[in-house]
Amino acid sequence: MSSINADNSGVPNSVTFRHGRLSTSSPRQLARHGYIEEAPHSGGRVRPWRLRQNTTAAGGPAEEEFGDLARGLEDESWQRWLTQRGEAPSEWRHDEAFSSVAYLTPEEMSRVADVIRRALVPYQDREQRPLARPDGARPVALITRLFPLLPHTAEDADQG
Repeated sequence: MSSINADNSGVPNSVTFRHGRLSTSSPRQLARHGYIEEAPHSGGRVRPWRLRQNTTAAGGPAEEEFGDLARGLEDESWQRWLTQRGEAPSEWRHDEAFSSVAYLTPEEMSRVADVIRRALVPYQDREQRPLARPDGARPVALITRLFPLLPHTAEDADQG
């Protein structure tokens, strides 16, 4: 799950979509609508929130809205990283971003996603169990997007 904080660190309290664009909103309001929930924390000023997994039918409108919200948070976090990484401690000023194109069937794409999810399983309990975190561990965004590349249309060529 992705986390967002409600503090004065420059991280927005929460994010929502209006007219296809991100805007800040009250985290309690997003929680009331079931998009986020308060994440476990050890106290202090930082109030972490995390995206909730939606329990509605797969592929439904609420799931699509949740996906849009999650991708918007991911994009915003990436842009914040790019503009503020110079403020991070020196050992944290790099990232491991990469991309690739592979020719896959829909079944293979699902299998690749499952392999990635399984690779992350050993680290998932650290959010709930701070004592399981090694010294120096920090939250790291782990974002994977697997999607088919669609051919460009003649209309795309006219606009580019």
